Amino acid sequence: MTHEHIALFMFASMMLMLFTGQRVFGAIGAIAAISAIALWGTSGHNIPFSAAMKLMKWYPLLTLPMFIFMGYVLSESRLADDLYRMFHVWFGKVNGGLAIGTIGLMVLISAMNGLSVAGMAIGATIALPELLRRGYDKIMVTGVIQAGSSLGILVPPSVVLVLYAMIARQPVGQLWLAGIIPGLLMAIMFVIYIWIRCRINPRLGPVADDLDDVSPQEKRRLLGAGILPLAIFAAMMVPFVNGWTSLVESSAIGALAALLASILKRRMNWSILHRCTKQTLGISCMFMWIILAALGFGAVFDGLGAVKAIDSLFTERLDLSPWMILILMQLSFILMGTFLDDTAMLVIVAPLYVPLVGALGFDLIWYGVLYTITTQIAYMTPPFGYNLFLMRSMAPPEIKLNHIYRSILPFVGVMVLALATIMIFPELALWLPNHVYGK
Repeated sequence: MTHEHIALFMFASMMLMLFTGQRVFGAIGAIAAISAIALWGTSGHNIPFSAAMKLMKWYPLLTLPMFIFMGYVLSESRLADDLYRMFHVWFGKVNGGLAIGTIGLMVLISAMNGLSVAGMAIGATIALPELLRRGYDKIMVTGVIQAGSSLGILVPPSVVLVLYAMIARQPVGQLWLAGIIPGLLMAIMFVIYIWIRCRINPRLGPVADDLDDVSPQEKRRLLGAGILPLAIFAAMMVPFVNGWTSLVESSAIGALAALLASILKRRMNWSILHRCTKQTLGISCMFMWIILAALGFGAVFDGLGAVKAIDSLFTERLDLSPWMILILMQLSFILMGTFLDDTAMLVIVAPLYVPLVGALGFDLIWYGVLYTITTQIAYMTPPFGYNLFLMRSMAPPEIKLNHIYRSILPFVGVMVLALATIMIFPELALWLPNHVYGK
């Protein structure tokens, strides 16, 4: 059996285990360990051991629990309540204004936590009931919540981009900066779509009728609520971009700033702190197990020369152009997104795709942005998108699964348009990191 056949057998076995419902890290790690022992005998145990040591020596890994803790503090302490009230007061007089404000809320939440799940939880518990109560179309607003939550893994501090940086060996700061303009571009495109739809059909997003009594002083006070996430974001990013702090130190500043903000707002108590800490520990351990399994799997693939074999298959045997290969990669993400989350997709295909992207001459920072957008499209693509079922578990009973399916289709179209725009104009992602880092 050739090395190419062994690599194909490994990949097929792993996908079969995932289809049977096995945990991601168990499926990846088991196939890696069994293949290593089968190929190299008892000395194959050095591969998972080396992967574990490499994981423990990754100092930037400390950023993960910091950002996850920050996201849970902001979510559990309900600091987003004031933000939503601010958007309601300032945009409520416009058709679809509260839905537009929800997108703005999601952008600010993304700038505070970096997890799409946290954005989904805040949107589903705070924004969705209020939108439904005010007569907004339930199909449209369900799509608004899901689309807005997709910004969480693109706008810094994105936890997924930190993972990509570790696996692709790229600077986290440049990846964060690369995600800002594409993230804002997607948010603006969502807003334009909502505004056009509600202008054509005002019944989809009626004007709020309870804002006449809101004083200018109250409007200004609520506007201050929007300063909080920007202050947390600035406290974290400004020292890092200027080289005053390391990535880990900046993540600690962000976590501390979120905790202090919740205390000053009197939204923090021991019960909430315990819940945030427990959830942070669980998510952090999950990420570590997945990365450990991925490192072992990648090491076996490297030993087999699978990456070179795939490169040869695409470029020599099939004679595909670099752009055709890139598009096929993105389509494979959408297919895998029907049953995997973004982290699992990254760790499974990173040993294959990242070296291949570099060999084809594409920028790995730019590709990191493409990856995050494509995985979010996969998350929300029927029939088995991960986000669809997550939304169903959080939505009120009157919103059925068929409503969720129908709601997301136009927003997926907007995201595909954004992805195509960034593929055609790479400078949208690369200009800011190149400018800041003086390239």
